[in-house]
Amino acid sequence: MNSDTTTAFQSAARSSQTYIIVTTFLALFAVVGFGIYGLPFFYDFIMEERGWSRAVITSGNAVGKLIVAPLFGFLAGWLIDKYGPRSLMMTGALMLFIAFAGIAFSSSLEMFYVFYVFNALGYVFAGPLPSQVLISRWFDKNRGKAMGIAYLGIGAGGAVVPILAARLVAMYDWHTALAILGGIGFVLVFGVAFFIRDNARKQNVVTQKGAAPAVEGTPMKEILRNRNFYLLAIGSMCSIGVVGGINQHIKLYLRDLDYTQVEAARVMSFVLLSSLVGRVVMGYLADIFNRKYVMLLIYLIVASAIPLLLVPDFGGRIYIFAIIFGIGLGGDYMIIPLMAGDLFGLKALGRTMGIILVADGVAEALFPVLLGLMYNEQTQSYALGFSVLIAVALLGAVFIYFLPKTNQHKGMEGMVENG
Repeated sequence: MNSDTTTAFQSAARSSQTYIIVTTFLALFAVVGFGIYGLPFFYDFIMEERGWSRAVITSGNAVGKLIVAPLFGFLAGWLIDKYGPRSLMMTGALMLFIAFAGIAFSSSLEMFYVFYVFNALGYVFAGPLPSQVLISRWFDKNRGKAMGIAYLGIGAGGAVVPILAARLVAMYDWHTALAILGGIGFVLVFGVAFFIRDNARKQNVVTQKGAAPAVEGTPMKEILRNRNFYLLAIGSMCSIGVVGGINQHIKLYLRDLDYTQVEAARVMSFVLLSSLVGRVVMGYLADIFNRKYVMLLIYLIVASAIPLLLVPDFGGRIYIFAIIFGIGLGGDYMIIPLMAGDLFGLKALGRTMGIILVADGVAEALFPVLLGLMYNEQTQSYALGFSVLIAVALLGAVFIYFLPKTNQHKGMEGMVENG
């Protein structure tokens, strides 16, 4: 192969890699940013129209995740390996649109649950899993950086969707606004996924001469017998559950304070913008300091933000909360796979995180429902629920405290992949 041909090939490969990053960024932007952080913006509209309680309105997310995660998580992975990410991402885009349109125009609780199942399916088929596979296939070097850029789509989507939703509601009504958001998400994901070349390039698994030796992974049986696995799993469940509870209820909390739709949208957007800062800052700290202590810092940041929702109001209180909580939110999801890789090795990371992510997903789904049940309708107060969340966040920090100091050099390349 002559130099001109080699240069042309490398240029085409770089162009394709750029497209893969754009594709995964937009997929996470829509599927996670819209599907996870966008739907809670409409909770107060649904409650007012249908007369449902806060526990009921947040139970849709719980039902969707609890049904889809165990039934379709493995199936989605198998389908991706067999048919490639392209088909699943396009299918997931359609499910996302069905979910948004269905939630917008159906009125029964049963159908609300059904369409939340579609939302969860869209997340599984078109969200983090196919994005990770795509980047793993197209990137050998700089895979961690590529994954980090792609995952910024979550914070960007979560920051944009409240502002966009508020404008659409002002222009139309909330039903139409929600359906339009679903349509935008469908176009973004389907449009970029359609042009993916699934098998254009597979990850090169042949060890090259002079390459660093593969990181040894701890056998799964040994991991399940290791107390550190349970300390990490329970600690992360505590913090992720707390974060999920706040995210699902923040719009309803602002509604009690008589925030307008535009004001509430700004606060929600500010939280997700701060999460982008949190991801970058905590990622930087995790490369400098022992990750156990960075994880402790993140959990304490989350716990310290919630009291600001309980103290008497003062100027800028909500935005101070948004900054602190957003930083903790950004670091929370990122630090878990870093710790898991340090503790158990990169070779076992997928299996380890597969179990931990399911556990975290259960916590993230159930805590908002519990917070809704603890809400005092008479006094319109979250005092009990927020106090419990503070205690749970601190409990999570206690579990992480008992983890050993980790070996940072057990395998830093690609550690962000499951973040």
